Amino acid sequence: MRLGDFSEAETRTLLQEHTQETGQVFTPEALQQVWTLTQGQPWLVNALAYQACFRSREGRDRTRPVDAAMIDAAKEHLILNRVTHLDQLADKLREERVRHIIEPMLAGEALEQLPISDIEYLTDLGLLRQRGGGGIEIANPIYREVLPRTLALVPQASLPLINPIWLDDQGQLDLEALLGAFLAFWRQHGEPLLKSAPYHEIAPHLVLMAFLHRVVNGDGTLEREYAIGAGRMDLCLRYGAVTLGLELKVWRDGRPDPLARGLGQLDGYLAGLGLDGGWLVIFDRRSGQPPIEERTRVDEALSPGGRCIQVIRA
Repeated sequence: MRLGDFSEAETRTLLQEHTQETGQVFTPEALQQVWTLTQGQPWLVNALAYQACFRSREGRDRTRPVDAAMIDAAKEHLILNRVTHLDQLADKLREERVRHIIEPMLAGEALEQLPISDIEYLTDLGLLRQRGGGGIEIANPIYREVLPRTLALVPQASLPLINPIWLDDQGQLDLEALLGAFLAFWRQHGEPLLKSAPYHEIAPHLVLMAFLHRVVNGDGTLEREYAIGAGRMDLCLRYGAVTLGLELKVWRDGRPDPLARGLGQLDGYLAGLGLDGGWLVIFDRRSGQPPIEERTRVDEALSPGGRCIQVIRA
């Protein structure tokens, strides 16, 4: 048996019971953030609120309102510590009927000829939900964060020692140095690390995310967006005052060079972030290509909106 998701009103009612019992209030922004992050998934609603109100030092002060920043910190704690529910979720990702649905979704590919029983299984697990228009999507933002981060754990554990040469003397992120570090890393370690990724079709995405997690290393964030049928995964790396928008695309056999489409898609993503430049990473997975160390290079291109894009061919 599975407890159904709370509605937004039920989520607020549950949180306000804490206020009635303790006098500690949730700001309107915090109430909205709990709903946005969980979409009413019962375990996540309770876990976020418990972490924010009873485990965090700030939350134990009942005179202090619970704000959106405390909810965001609680979310990071749940994900980084792989608490029981999320750890069990990771085990499900190893199942074949889960993999052949989640893998193309993470890559932004269209879902084709999938058994209805498998979609129903993932929906019953709470991994998927149906959008208003009828399509399916990952059930909530926390799961959208957990799934690729969990899959990147093995490549991340396999990373060699990397000196943080991407930081300047003030400890700020230097994007030019970061680009050089990634190119050197990919040429030397990309090929063997691809074999460590549990999902073959998105192995390059997972290795790149493992590298970027080493970059942020608890001092920044790495956010992900992906959409079925869009053929891409978008990443936003935030470190101090620096924000970097990236788009990841794969060039497969029988398909045209994704450069033009990628530049247009990245343009829209960067506009939403308020950035005038970013990275377009094209993983060439066509058969018969030279080794990674030979084909990896970077070029500059202008997006349709006039943004300066670093095009990384990997």
